[in-house]
Amino acid sequence: MDLTVSLFGIAREIVGQSSLTLTAPAGQSAAGLLAELRTAYPALASLRSLAVAVNNEYAAADVELHERDEIALIPPVSGG
Repeated sequence: MDLTVSLFGIAREIVGQSSLTLTAPAGQSAAGLLAELRTAYPALASLRSLAVAVNNEYAAADVELHERDEIALIPPVSGG
């Protein structure tokens, strides 16, 4: 299945674009997607945290992804 992932903040800077389209196996989990992205873009692994959001909600690691899901990588945010 094809997944489109939106990237924000430092994740966008590391990857060099604001979105990616990836081919993933059926039943891919949020954790599996994150592992694949960290392998493809090793600098992502250096981030203190990196959240996956699916359909505008933070996703647990075991959430199964579907082709039409709205997926986003959200890096740590600082400020005050």
